[in-house]
Amino acid sequence: MSKERARRRAEREHEAALKAAARQRQSERTARSRARRRAVAGWLPRPHLQPGVLAARRRAELMATFGLLFLVNLLVWLVRPDWAARLGALVVSAVVFPVVRLMMQRR
Repeated sequence: MSKERARRRAEREHEAALKAAARQRQSERTARSRARRRAVAGWLPRPHLQPGVLAARRRAELMATFGLLFLVNLLVWLVRPDWAARLGALVVSAVVFPVVRLMMQRR
């Protein structure tokens, strides 16, 4: 009977060791993935992580500006069939973006 218990215990320990090794490999893989993501996107600004009322207002104003310029470009794309007008509207909206952003700010 004790040999049978010893064999079952050895099997349980072997399975536990396999599971622990799998967890270790998974955690190492996750750590490498996070490190890779930090290295690639670490230099990007992350405005959605900024806390506070001012940051939320800034995000809302920025999204309103993008939305307005997107709607203008969408209207041009729907109304004008020629590519020159479409690309021109896109370039003009990129140039005018800072001015529109200043106009959209609440002061």
